Amino acid sequence: MIGPDLTGVNRVLSRITEIQRKSMPEFMPPNIAKITDADGAGKSRFVDVLKDVQNKNKDNAPRIVNGKTSYSEMQDVIDSAADKYNIDNELIRAIIQVESGWNTGAVSNKGAQGLMQLMPKTAAMLGVSNPFDPAENIDGGARYISDLTDKYKGDVEKALAAYNAGPARVDSGNIPAVSSRYVKNVMAIYHKLRERG
Repeated sequence: MIGPDLTGVNRVLSRITEIQRKSMPEFMPPNIAKITDADGAGKSRFVDVLKDVQNKNKDNAPRIVNGKTSYSEMQDVIDSAADKYNIDNELIRAIIQVESGWNTGAVSNKGAQGLMQLMPKTAAMLGVSNPFDPAENIDGGARYISDLTDKYKGDVEKALAAYNAGPARVDSGNIPAVSSRYVKNVMAIYHKLRERG
């Protein structure tokens, strides 16, 4: 035999492919590249599978699970959610800026998650199964702020206070000082974004 014996490596690669097929079938490309081991059996090359997964992520972007993103990367998702729920694009952007600073993996000390910092119960209520998926999170957050804006008859500041502190506190008139500051911060960014057009 010429060169190193790659039988063990090929077994590992085969096992990785098997695990991937079971756990993430949506990422398994139909025609993945093959290598042939010493006995002639076809094996999936891990680097090719990884490359195909990365390309699929680009094709179906955005699927960032954890890390920083930006408005330019999320613009299509934000525009779509803004149109779908009849809410200003700039308001969604302002909320994301204040809530997570564009960090898709953000988790608050109270357990709020993702770009728009959805609490687990709120996310479940909105049908968001993965709050760290930017598209799901933005869709859910935009729907929630839209619903709150409707509830408070177009009063965006009350809707923001409810988004931050919960509708029960706003309805009782017991808005915490931290929520009042939150509303001011979001509104300041919102107005700046609207002025820029």
